[in-house]
Amino acid sequence: MSSDYSARHLSVLEGLEAVRKRPGMYIGSTDSRGLMHCLWEIIDNSVDEALGGYGDTISVTLHPDGSVEVRDRARGVPVDIEPKTGLSGVEVVYTKLHAGGKFGSGSYAASGGLHGVGASVVNALSERLDVEVDRGGKTWAMSFRRGEPGVFADSGTPSPTAPFTPFENGSELRVIGKVAKAVTGTRVRYWADPQIFTKGADFQTDELLSRARQTAFLVPGLGITVTDERGFEPHSDEFRFDGGIAEFVDHLAPDAPLTDTWRLTGSGTFTETVPVLSEHGAMVPTELHRECEVDIAVRWGTGYDTVMRSFVNIIATPKGGSHQTGFDQGMLKFLRAQIEQNARRLKAGSDKPEKDDIFAGLTAVLTVRLPEPQFEGQTKEVLGTPAVRAIVASVVAKAMAERFSSTKRDDKAQSALLLDKVVAEMKSRISARAHKETQRRKNALESSSLPAKLVDCRSSDVAQSELFIVEGDSALGTAKLARDSEHQALLPIRGKILNVQKASVSDMLSNAECASIIQVIGAGSGRTFDIASARYGKVIIMSDADVDGAHIRTLLLTLFFRYMRPMIDEGRVFAAVPPLHRVVVMNPGSKPNETVYTYSEAELGRVLATLDKQNKRYQDPIQRYKGLGEMDADQLAGTTMDRRHRTLRRVNLSDAENAGRVFELLMGNEVAPRKEFLIESSDRLSRESIDA
Repeated sequence: MSSDYSARHLSVLEGLEAVRKRPGMYIGSTDSRGLMHCLWEIIDNSVDEALGGYGDTISVTLHPDGSVEVRDRARGVPVDIEPKTGLSGVEVVYTKLHAGGKFGSGSYAASGGLHGVGASVVNALSERLDVEVDRGGKTWAMSFRRGEPGVFADSGTPSPTAPFTPFENGSELRVIGKVAKAVTGTRVRYWADPQIFTKGADFQTDELLSRARQTAFLVPGLGITVTDERGFEPHSDEFRFDGGIAEFVDHLAPDAPLTDTWRLTGSGTFTETVPVLSEHGAMVPTELHRECEVDIAVRWGTGYDTVMRSFVNIIATPKGGSHQTGFDQGMLKFLRAQIEQNARRLKAGSDKPEKDDIFAGLTAVLTVRLPEPQFEGQTKEVLGTPAVRAIVASVVAKAMAERFSSTKRDDKAQSALLLDKVVAEMKSRISARAHKETQRRKNALESSSLPAKLVDCRSSDVAQSELFIVEGDSALGTAKLARDSEHQALLPIRGKILNVQKASVSDMLSNAECASIIQVIGAGSGRTFDIASARYGKVIIMSDADVDGAHIRTLLLTLFFRYMRPMIDEGRVFAAVPPLHRVVVMNPGSKPNETVYTYSEAELGRVLATLDKQNKRYQDPIQRYKGLGEMDADQLAGTTMDRRHRTLRRVNLSDAENAGRVFELLMGNEVAPRKEFLIESSDRLSRESIDA
């Protein structure tokens, strides 16, 4: 923060200064994930308006200068003076923490924003933020620099580096134009502060499109347009769905349907005691009556994967919470009772199904709407309101009972199929457990000795040990000399392993390379995978830095995603980052030459340009590594394997999901989506990206 702040805004800046000092507390992190979280905060304000029935269009534009703009046609941020502070509504919303229209339940029956910090946090972490509001027949505007209101002296195009003059005696909400009386809405454009966010943090277009599509599913009739103007060819995507979460389930489902998509809806009331601000400015504990609306769409398929998405007021809760606990309990209790009633027909005996038996093949979208939900932290990943659990469980039990007691032929047939599937899963689980307890399977996964080609490490400390999956025998020879034999083990694989996306489990187990990887890691596969039995703390995929290497890495990620997913969930799978080029800088006299490694063509270009500018000579031609086997042992150790100097890229769940999605598209059984992708993408092919 600069030192020329005016005394008038000292209290505002004290609050926002806390945000700048500890941004992770409010947005989770300062990398691309935190940058995206800021964008969600602004978009969700517009979505909250749409949830209330105000406005049905939202547009998001990523500008070439790094800024992002969000527009809506809702009511517009209030522009009148807020009596307690004497500031305009716009300034209160964008400069005061814990201020907004989400507290008293008067302006919003249900909203994603509830802490009143979203807009002000984004403002505090922005180098510049501009707000324009259409309201009352006028267009009002205000600008901020790192949270402080003032005026930018723009010369044409708005820029965060333009001269800035802060307000001193009184803030001014400027009128910059006129609009029709019926036209209302808000436009927010901001530039993220490079002092806060890490170098390389960028808006992720795929993640933005996925979130926009998800929101359009959750708010039927809402149109969301995302425009990316940063590339050579700006492109725009628009999402609008009238079918709501039923369409969302059909979109998410990875397998053929066993049942139709069922809607389970209902509501419940509860009371909670919360502090409410009285007229005298004191917080008074008050008992309030709340209503919670529940809307769930479920569908069972012929497969075995479970896809579950949960939301509170359209805010995703990836780590669940009380609503998801209620769903799990309600569904488990109801289906257990149904199986017990039909035990004779189903030949279920006295055994009871477990959660995994019931959720096999389930695709579900769970949404609840309630005023002022309690989340764990500003990132809103877990719902904490305890009363929601019983309400959701009750709605699930009641709606499922209506479905199972229906006299319609389709409902009766699908209910019977579902019970058959659950019982079959239960029997398979019990049989597998008994089989495992009575005898050891002498197959590729549980043979008494490890593969001969494994070059193991000496240490038995799992936390410190690392398994490098190496591409080819030539790279293995170099890696043997480059490794730390105390902690680093090597497993070579020959060429490209099986594409497990469309292969059966038996084909995967009979594939020598897949079986070796599962056997060496030693924790099993699929549902029986036990991460506590894994023999290595890290698994590092070390493939060549070319197209084939990327292909092999993607195949391996697909294997881990489908059969050893807990390794990815725990953050124990990594990709090594070997260099592409080696530049030898020749120093004059007896001074030894310097070696510079680069990891992309763009980085090589920058390095060579810098050397030319400094009049430094370098060996020509530049050495380009076509494979790991071309590197000397000391070069491989210093750049890729030595813990003191290497760079590792941690694989997260979205990486693995993307790998699975790409392989399903490019190598799956469905031909039509692949043909459509090739036709649509042909004009974007870059010859330079082909490794020829």
